Amino acid sequence: MFTGIITDIGRIEAAEQKDDLRLQIACAYDMVTIDLGASIACSGVCLTVVDKGDDWFAVDVSAETHGCTASDMWEEGRRLNLERALRVGDELGGHIVTGHVDGVGTVEGVTKVGGSTRIIIIAGDELAGFIAAKGSITLDGVSLTVNEVEPLSEGVRFAVNIIPHTAEQTSFSEIVPGRQVNIEIDILARYLGRMMQSRL
Repeated sequence: MFTGIITDIGRIEAAEQKDDLRLQIACAYDMVTIDLGASIACSGVCLTVVDKGDDWFAVDVSAETHGCTASDMWEEGRRLNLERALRVGDELGGHIVTGHVDGVGTVEGVTKVGGSTRIIIIAGDELAGFIAAKGSITLDGVSLTVNEVEPLSEGVRFAVNIIPHTAEQTSFSEIVPGRQVNIEIDILARYLGRMMQSRL
């Protein structure tokens, strides 16, 4: 369980395809405090630490995870938004995030509005009913508020606002049109949607 508040930006130092994709991710975490088997959200994907060094940790990305996430996010050199798992007593600064990606969106536009950045994203039909104005959403592991929603003939267009602090502390400082982002819908919307489906 996570909050969508990013605590470090990691970088993929090595990617090796074995049975699964093994990644070595450089980070600034104190690795003494991270156990093997711990969960770390990597750009919104909950992954398990399987090895570690003084300034890096390794994870295995399954074919299932690879197929459900942004297509270019597991390449060497890619920067990843990192968040360690929520502990009892921690401040819940964002919203409840599970680290399970519901879909992938594509950045349609990036514009400056004052000191902030407005990002417009297109998502598919499978997510359209779960995205609401003023609701919470997680993009690449970052807890954000949806500002606007516009239904499309196929899917949905929505906008979020990135304040300067968030841009500086995440990989959103380098976001550009055409980039894919991992989307996790609000967990309450997910369960409400499932309840509605079961009644039909």
